[in-house]
Amino acid sequence: MTDKLTAAPQPTTGTAAPHREPRSAAEPEADARSWSGPRSWPAPEPAPPAGRLRRAAVPLGVLAGVVAAFAYVGTVDPNTPGHYPVCPLLRYSGIYCPGCGGLRSAHAFAHGDLGAALGLNALAVAGYVLFAVVWTVWLSRTLRGRAFTIRLHPAYWWAIGAVVLFFGVARNLPFGSALAP
Repeated sequence: MTDKLTAAPQPTTGTAAPHREPRSAAEPEADARSWSGPRSWPAPEPAPPAGRLRRAAVPLGVLAGVVAAFAYVGTVDPNTPGHYPVCPLLRYSGIYCPGCGGLRSAHAFAHGDLGAALGLNALAVAGYVLFAVVWTVWLSRTLRGRAFTIRLHPAYWWAIGAVVLFFGVARNLPFGSALAP
């Protein structure tokens, strides 16, 4: 007696699919994790709207990080040598970068001495104020369930870069000595 082996018919185009024997009525339904061909799954239910506190978690987390940084700089005086690294540009070339005096400015700002903060780094103080405005807009839009994006025309980014460059150059020239820390 010879046994005949029958092969499953192979598709003529595409890749070969494995042969599956038809299920009998006694076999249980296939597990949802196994793939048994295309199926139409029900659409997922929309997520319930997040609460106000949950929506505000990221802006509040950013604020917590900024407050922690200002608390640290307010506690550990940058005017005392050894606590913070020296600006490498100032150390090796004697030139003030746009950020020189920023930590001392933050220390004065954290202690409420706005005049000293402006004298140490006026650009940094402008950055603190700009951050406060942008953060407030971000939080208010987030609490109302609206997206927050900063879309500026490239000319504005170039203008910001030009202001930072001018500030960095001017504070190293005799006429801009008031901007030096």
